[in-house]
Amino acid sequence: MPKYKKIYMEITSTCNLSCSFCPETKRPKSFLSVAEFERRLEEVKPYTDHVYLHVKGEPLLHPALEKLLDLCMENKIQVNLTTNGTLLSKHREMLLKKPALRQVNFSLHSLDGNEEERDKGSYMRTILDFAKEASQKGHPIVSLRFWNIDPSDLLSLDARKNRALLEMIEEEFQLEHPILEKVQPGRGLKLAEGIYINQDHEFQWPALTEEEDDGKGFCYGLKDQVGILTDGIVVPCCLDGEGIINLGNIKDTPFREIIESERAKNLTEGFSRRTAVEELCRKCGYRKRFGK
Repeated sequence: MPKYKKIYMEITSTCNLSCSFCPETKRPKSFLSVAEFERRLEEVKPYTDHVYLHVKGEPLLHPALEKLLDLCMENKIQVNLTTNGTLLSKHREMLLKKPALRQVNFSLHSLDGNEEERDKGSYMRTILDFAKEASQKGHPIVSLRFWNIDPSDLLSLDARKNRALLEMIEEEFQLEHPILEKVQPGRGLKLAEGIYINQDHEFQWPALTEEEDDGKGFCYGLKDQVGILTDGIVVPCCLDGEGIINLGNIKDTPFREIIESERAKNLTEGFSRRTAVEELCRKCGYRKRFGK
C-alpha cells in the first residue's frame, strides 16, 4: 500500500478572487458536501497522514469548513490549508482552535495578481495578527507565500513588486536587514517560532494548449502526492486543476482501485525512468524544477 506525503482534497472549485496566475477552472462551481468529504476521508486515510484542502478554489468559502476540520481530527488526519487570506477575519478564531490544522499557507502574491485594489495595510494586519497568535499558541504553522518572484527582475530594492508587503513584515518583526527577494528551493525564512516566509518563481498551470517538451524528467505526482477534485476525479498531482489526467472517479470507483489502475501505474513507472508518459506532463514546466 503506497503512503503519500499529502493528498489534495479540493473542497470547493469556487474562488472569490480572479488571479492572473491562476486561471479559473472550466469545471462547474461546486462545494463538497460534508457527507461526501467524510466518505472520501475514510477511503484515503490508510494512504496518508496529511490532507491539503486545496487544488483550485478558496477553502475559506466553504460553509462547513469547521465541520470538515473536526472530521479530520476524528480521523487523526492533519490538515494544510492554502488561502488568499481575504476571508480570514471571519474564520480567525475557529482556525486557531482546531487541532487538526497543521499549517496555513497565505498566498500573499494574490494581491499582485489582481487588478482590484485592496487595502494592503488592513489585509496584512489581519494576517500578521493571526500569525503571531498562532505562534504564541504553538499552532498552526504559518507560511507567508510570495510565489511571484521574477528571476529576471533586476530592479532596485524599492521598486520590486513585493516591497510594500515585505516592509510591513520587516517592521512587524523588527528585522535588522531587508528581506531579499530570492528563491531558495525547499527553504523558508523563519520570522518567529512557527512563522515563515516562502518565496518561489511564479509557475504556469499546465494545459494541453502549451508546447510539448522532450518528456524527460521526474515528478512527484502519484509518488508523494495525489489529488481529488470536488467532482470526484482523481488526478496525479495538484497542478491538474481541470482533471485532464482522469485516473478515475472516487464516486463510483474505490480509491484503491484508482491508484492501482493501469494508467496510474504507467505514469509512475514512466517517471521512475525519468520519462513523462502523459501528454499534460510533457507540457508542464513545473516538472523541470526537479531536473532531468
